[in-house]
Amino acid sequence: MDISAAALVGQLLIGLINGSAMAMLSLGLAVIFGLLNIINVTHGAQYMMGAFCAWLLLTYLGIGYWPALIAAPVIVGLSGIALERVFLRRVYKLDHIYGFLLTLGLSLLIEGAFRQQFGTSGQAYDIPDLLLGGFELGFVFLPAYRLWIIVFSTTVCFGTWFVIERTRLGATLRAATENPGLTQAFGINVPRMVTLTYGGGVALAALAGVMVAPIYQVGSLMGANILAVVFAVVVIGGLNSLLGAIVAGFSLGIIEGLTKVFYPQASSTVIFLVMVLVLLLKPAGLFGTVMHASPSNLNLDSVPVGRRVVALATVGGLALALAAPFLFYPLFVTQVLCYALFALSFNLLLGYGGLMSFGQAAFFGSASYVMAYTMKSWGFGPELGVLAGTAAATLLGAAFGWIAIRRQGIYFAMITFALAQIVYFYAVQAPWTEGENGIQAVPAGHLFGVFDLSNRYVVYYFVLGLFLFAFALVSRTVNSPFGRVLEAIRLNEPRAISLGYRVDRHKLLAFTLSAAIAGLAGSAKTSVFRLATLTDVEWTTSAQVVLITLVGGLGTLLGPVVGAVVIVGMQNYLAEFGALVTIAQGVVFVACVLMFRQGIVGGALGLLGRWQGPPQQDLEPGAARHAGSHESAS
Repeated sequence: MDISAAALVGQLLIGLINGSAMAMLSLGLAVIFGLLNIINVTHGAQYMMGAFCAWLLLTYLGIGYWPALIAAPVIVGLSGIALERVFLRRVYKLDHIYGFLLTLGLSLLIEGAFRQQFGTSGQAYDIPDLLLGGFELGFVFLPAYRLWIIVFSTTVCFGTWFVIERTRLGATLRAATENPGLTQAFGINVPRMVTLTYGGGVALAALAGVMVAPIYQVGSLMGANILAVVFAVVVIGGLNSLLGAIVAGFSLGIIEGLTKVFYPQASSTVIFLVMVLVLLLKPAGLFGTVMHASPSNLNLDSVPVGRRVVALATVGGLALALAAPFLFYPLFVTQVLCYALFALSFNLLLGYGGLMSFGQAAFFGSASYVMAYTMKSWGFGPELGVLAGTAAATLLGAAFGWIAIRRQGIYFAMITFALAQIVYFYAVQAPWTEGENGIQAVPAGHLFGVFDLSNRYVVYYFVLGLFLFAFALVSRTVNSPFGRVLEAIRLNEPRAISLGYRVDRHKLLAFTLSAAIAGLAGSAKTSVFRLATLTDVEWTTSAQVVLITLVGGLGTLLGPVVGAVVIVGMQNYLAEFGALVTIAQGVVFVACVLMFRQGIVGGALGLLGRWQGPPQQDLEPGAARHAGSHESAS
């Protein structure tokens, strides 16, 4: 057998090994979603916890691999049961988006805690003596431990599928989640079944972590690094299909291994490209079934506010914005404006359209890169750089929106997340983005050939102008007939369709407009910091804009501004505490989802509404918009 054939077989084996780990991890995610209908973003953190638990048992208690293979999943599974009982059961009756956001916050909290305690460097975990060595097959050497992973993972995956799909226990589990009231009437403890199901899914994630610990170093970032791939695997197989998760996991591992032989540059993106192709042909995934979204119950009710209050708030806000660089550190308030502008784009989608995009970083980062490149390499001025960056984000948004609007609710969020990862891996590999170094030392330039943007005050007022333009655009959009139709779609999409609205066209236009505003924010950020890096396109940036909007107040125009002040302030003034910032953000995230879903501005408007009594006829346009949405849908 020649060298190329040996390399091909070797990569096939590596792909099968990677696919085994992906299948087991994806199966746990599919179990939780298929039976509980919750996208468990904490899954990556719980996979990391499994690996760390095995390492801690060995390091501090001397408990080796074989006992840890049982003990670690049990320990992490019990922690999952505690999370379900304390946190998750409080969002089951809410919109699915809240479950997604809650587990995202818990993920930040857990990963931040491990980073604070163990840092980001990896810890070695030795292969057990029984599985040292391997088998010489003539054309390739097969390590015994990797063969063990393939056999054990296959057994666990298909054993789990058989229990859930082919046994009485599995039938009871499915009945408890599909029709809890009827199941409860037969004397079955439904809450206990739900809790054990979540614990079992978490244990599968931890088991996958223990299995890969001897191959990859145990580190606090290992869950975040693989989470996007696992989501893509589950989407390809079908979100509500256990068999789909298993088959997709093994298949995609093999496809990834083969890609490394024939076209190595695409090995990191091939899974996401396959996902796009599958979604174009089968929106529910290879083995999934279409689940129609129920009407949204996001807590976004508007509060009528008198025009005098609105006018006073507008004048006061403008005065504060104009004076801000002289009252606070100019770079800080400029950064706040950039992220407030970014949050405007997300708030337009979720706050007014009910579309949970988890890929906004793709538009923010792509605009940042395009502006940086055109200014540094082509000599564009800042005004042309902003236009180029915003145009690139708009075109990307139109393309992604055309794919994503085929699905609703949490499916929409998953698709946008995976699509954004394609942009991330492209930015990692493309020569013009300069890889991990990013595009640095971007010239500040002179706005219209006159205003020097290297001056911190000039760049602040430039960004303020961009923000006010976008703020006026969003305000006009949500208070227009288009905005009323968009909200009617959020409240009850099937009813909007029955009334003759072209729902897909409205959603695509809203998604594209949101991408354009996110691109404007990315361009503004490049003007301020004069660089573009991979951080701009990472999924954590998408998570950050979600947090900003949630803290400030979904569906409120001022929410993104207030949220940006709080979150950017935390990052700047708590930076010396390292990973504690991530922990604090996770705590804020969880608190907002569980107790303050209206956010700071929404809560303040609620208090104002109760203070001023029954609404008067002279209302803020937003209140008229809210009322108009019901009229449009009736």
